[in-house]
Amino acid sequence: MADQGIPTRPLHRSRLAFTSRPRTLRYAHIVGWGFEVPSQVLSNSDLEAIVDTDDEWITTRTGIKERRIAEPRETTTSLATRAAQKALDVADLLPSAIDLVIVATATPEYIFPSTASMVQDYLGATNAGAFDLSAACSGFVYALDMAASKIRTGEINCAVVIGAETLSRVVDWADRGTCILFGDGAGAVVLQGSDVPGGILSSVLRSDGSGWDMLTLPTVSSRDTYLQDGLHEMHRIYMDGKGVYRFATRIIGDSIKAALDQAHLTPDDLALVIPHQANQRIIEYAAKTLKIPVERVYSNIERYGNTSAASIPLALAEAAGRELLKPGDLVAFVGFGGGLSWASMVVEWSALPGRPARSLTWGRRQGEYALAWLRRPLVRLWRRIMLLSPQAIARRARERAEAARDRAQAARENLPTPALPREWPRRDDAARRGEAARREPAARQDEPPPTDNGA
Repeated sequence: MADQGIPTRPLHRSRLAFTSRPRTLRYAHIVGWGFEVPSQVLSNSDLEAIVDTDDEWITTRTGIKERRIAEPRETTTSLATRAAQKALDVADLLPSAIDLVIVATATPEYIFPSTASMVQDYLGATNAGAFDLSAACSGFVYALDMAASKIRTGEINCAVVIGAETLSRVVDWADRGTCILFGDGAGAVVLQGSDVPGGILSSVLRSDGSGWDMLTLPTVSSRDTYLQDGLHEMHRIYMDGKGVYRFATRIIGDSIKAALDQAHLTPDDLALVIPHQANQRIIEYAAKTLKIPVERVYSNIERYGNTSAASIPLALAEAAGRELLKPGDLVAFVGFGGGLSWASMVVEWSALPGRPARSLTWGRRQGEYALAWLRRPLVRLWRRIMLLSPQAIARRARERAEAARDRAQAARENLPTPALPREWPRRDDAARRGEAARREPAARQDEPPPTDNGA
């Protein structure tokens, strides 16, 4: 009988080269961690002056005592960058060794460029790709899984994964159901490939988009905002608190157990569980579902509130800094939130506890940060220069010089200042032209209609 298998054909040279590459799977280990939170603290007592609430009401229902609020000059990018720098200090790696930067965030500075691209620039990670990942409160676990997958295949060796949020800028401060919950902050980890078994062992990513309206943040392209036929205001968080609570308590235990099953482990094998810091009652429910002591479920929600995608890496960095994890410990992450989405992961901890020392690599790292700071304006200037021909540059420089000479002469003779060349209009001139254009239609409406003179 003829072979009914897949037909074969000779391999092209490029395909032969690809198949001959070593494809041994590697292990993705967490080798660095860090977090950054704003210095400004908003306590429950402070909230009493904003909305109808009190400390006892908030603490009883959420477990939150205070949260951090970003100052005007602090952004998602700046918090993410500082967290990444601290993680690189712990890992003692250079920014130039980074192959990939992923930022999980629901509050980027821009729809594009990505926050990750800006962090990559500030770090001076000139060899890295960068992108944002949007999965709300599950985002960090999703991003960690994406980076680990690239490391396992050998395509990259080092990745920085960050969760960062400035939720205080999208909170409705008149809605006591949401404004009491959210805070700002960032956490970061460094993943590095190794042939030593361990690191990220398993992960489970899930979503149920039918519950999208239970936790939502409309933006410019939302039907609620551009058609204005919904109840939601753009750039404001809306949440069905009871619905999200029921969803979280239903999936949090099952999600961790699914990741444990993949790794052939049980809840008793876990040294620590780090859940998304959404509500203290949900955290306690996770311990009850897994049948482990509540002390083995890490919580810092009392001090930072719900920081969405930043909550798990922030808690992990804090726990690692307090030396609650030692090599060989098994730790589970679980995130849940908007989407609706949820994700869990089991990691074998392999990093040694300790604090970064000022090594030779530390000095080189500071040098790369300084070069990144210098590179940014120089590259922008070079791009502008490359858009011009030498003749155009010389002509504009000559016109600039002539205009400056005329202004100086007019100032000496107390004459009206001459205008700049047509190619270099002043900003206020452009503003006046725009204002005149806006007034013109109104002026035309006030003019009397033309008379018919029989012509």
